[in-house]
Amino acid sequence: MAERLLAYADRISAAAGERIEIKVSAPEGGAYQAKLIRLICGDDSPEGPGFKAEDIPSPIAKSYPARLQPIHFGSHVEFHKGGPLLAGSFTFFAMVWPTLPLKGAPQAIMGNFDAANRSGCSLLIDASGRLAVQLGDAPLLHLDKPMVERQWHLVSLAFDVAAGTVTLRQRVLSHRGPGDAIAETTRRLEPSDAATARTGAGVGGPFRIAAWSAGELAAAHYNGKIDSPAVIGRALDAETIETLGTDAKAARAASGVLAAWDFSQGISGTAVTDASGNGHQGRIVNLPARAMKGWNWDGSAYDWTKAPEQYGAIHFHDDDLYDCEWETDFAWDVPKDLKSGVYCVQLTQQGRSEAYEEFVPICVRPGPGQKRNKLALLIPSASYWAYANHQMPSSWTFNETSMGVFETMTAADRYLEEHVGFGLSTYDNHSDGSGVCYSSSLRPVLNMRPKSHLWQFNADTHITDWLEAEQLDYDVITDDDLEREGLDILKDYRCVITGTHPEYYTLKMLDAVQAYTDLGGRLVYLGANGFYWRIAYHQELPGVIEHRRAEDGMRGWISEGGEYYMSFTGELGGLWRRMDRAPQLLCGAGFTAQGFDSASSYKRRPESFDPRAAFIFEGVGKDEVIGDFGTIGGGAAGWEIDRADLALGTPRHALIVAEATEFSSAYHWVKEEFNHTHSAIDGDTCPMVRCDMVFFETPKGGAVFSTSSISWAGALAHAGYKNNVARITANVVRRFLDPKPFEL
Repeated sequence: MAERLLAYADRISAAAGERIEIKVSAPEGGAYQAKLIRLICGDDSPEGPGFKAEDIPSPIAKSYPARLQPIHFGSHVEFHKGGPLLAGSFTFFAMVWPTLPLKGAPQAIMGNFDAANRSGCSLLIDASGRLAVQLGDAPLLHLDKPMVERQWHLVSLAFDVAAGTVTLRQRVLSHRGPGDAIAETTRRLEPSDAATARTGAGVGGPFRIAAWSAGELAAAHYNGKIDSPAVIGRALDAETIETLGTDAKAARAASGVLAAWDFSQGISGTAVTDASGNGHQGRIVNLPARAMKGWNWDGSAYDWTKAPEQYGAIHFHDDDLYDCEWETDFAWDVPKDLKSGVYCVQLTQQGRSEAYEEFVPICVRPGPGQKRNKLALLIPSASYWAYANHQMPSSWTFNETSMGVFETMTAADRYLEEHVGFGLSTYDNHSDGSGVCYSSSLRPVLNMRPKSHLWQFNADTHITDWLEAEQLDYDVITDDDLEREGLDILKDYRCVITGTHPEYYTLKMLDAVQAYTDLGGRLVYLGANGFYWRIAYHQELPGVIEHRRAEDGMRGWISEGGEYYMSFTGELGGLWRRMDRAPQLLCGAGFTAQGFDSASSYKRRPESFDPRAAFIFEGVGKDEVIGDFGTIGGGAAGWEIDRADLALGTPRHALIVAEATEFSSAYHWVKEEFNHTHSAIDGDTCPMVRCDMVFFETPKGGAVFSTSSISWAGALAHAGYKNNVARITANVVRRFLDPKPFEL
């Protein structure tokens, strides 16, 4: 982490009068400088409007001592009071499902071994993929038979002090391969090793599951699932291990039991329950995946809430990260008179050979009792978290095929490729190939910055730039606020504008926006591929979302069968349209295609001349091509596009006032809509690859307008904001701010 100034805030949104904490890691010693800016536009590309920001006087504007703050990634379980003590003979056993046995480095399954002082004992997978034991400083003992990737094993370690023996055993469940399913070895330790092991096993560090200790830190992180781990305070024979290892209730009541953990309890939280009654409770660190199928899953239940006893597995990864847990460098108390907007803490440091710069975005919403504007920009922060630090350019084998262009990597892309540990996005796979279902904001998010790739956050600054150019007074609120407050945060606004890509929504968020329009609110949807995937926020932990990529959709990975229900809430994950909440119901249009080589333009349809739509096209010619320009792809219709569809919920009175139909073969129809693979799915061949501009009125005097394109906002600044994309947008927003009711 020595080549970049890095920082993050404890949250993205704050109201006037609240406090934001800023955490910084500097690449060099000395000092760095901080100041506050109000961000207008983050697009510094040659084709864009240019980077625009206003310096804001603030007490945080000064120098701070520079320091390097490390990131400790990798998930595991740690225990209050250190966990069970190993004194004398003992047995470990657990069901394990290893996903990366040939990692080439030790992966601890359970135990108290401390690599710092070479004491304690851990059951592990060794560098060659074999079950092994580290017992004090004695030579490593391992089985000759390697573990089988993505197969359940009953594994055990029995240490008999009196006999001076160590026994390792594994049995592969559902064995289908050649050879025996069972491997076992017993070794009598040499007297010197036995003495070392006898004393060392009782020392060690704190007991951990899915890692071992390296002083105060965790190391040797395990990749894969663990179910029903237990520790018995005596050496068990193979028959007893088989009995207790396959009967969790018997294990919890076994003679000499020290701990028997039940991961099926408290699935939605972070606590780990010792069901033996001995009080060795623990907690998960760095959010390994819960609500995972256990060794005993029989396919009778796909919803873990209906059969939690079959979801007693936790899937651990060596690259999991929830919270960097950096110390706070300074805090910003948001002034009570500061107007709502997108702000950034801008950090700079002059190094020995180069200058460093970092930005931490903060959305300031109106505080309690503060006057609100009638217009709100709803920042799609949930989608920012879903894409946070994504590594598609370097890790997706199909990215260039999907995009239709050669991949180019930004400085942030290269940095993330070269530096592990920054956490992944829900578009990535873990090192073991499993999909990433959690994403956190409590870390530096390199692609949520101005002067970055024009996707998500930075693309949304095209909207703030245009609002400033139009001199429209507006407030800024975020998805995080919407999830917390629901309809209450929207109801006082006459008009709400979305960002360019509000893709990820919880049920509470979707219900709030739907209720807002039903009650007469006016919604301007300035994007595409919105309201597409269902997610959940954690009920207790701040700054983290969950997403299960179930049953269809354009996606980077697929959830395992039986693991479609989210651990945070127990809700079914996947596409909203699979839950009868297609985006067309809310905004008249829904995701239909994507392509990233070029963008297109719109042509007016006959419906645009309906008197109901006259206000939209005031000042726009009858045959005028709309949006044959723009920063994103060279046009206003592109990247990802939506279409109207009555069968999916587009209101029957909706007007499709304009459409774009000329797209290249790099644009592909979304996979959830065709029932069989065939060739007619691209922009050259498929009539479903089109972009529909939609308008309709809602009950109680409201209305909805959808541009149905991610590229739309990138065309707003063209020709000094004197263009038909900007004109149409201004026409709609100003009419939507007019209190005169729309007639349904």
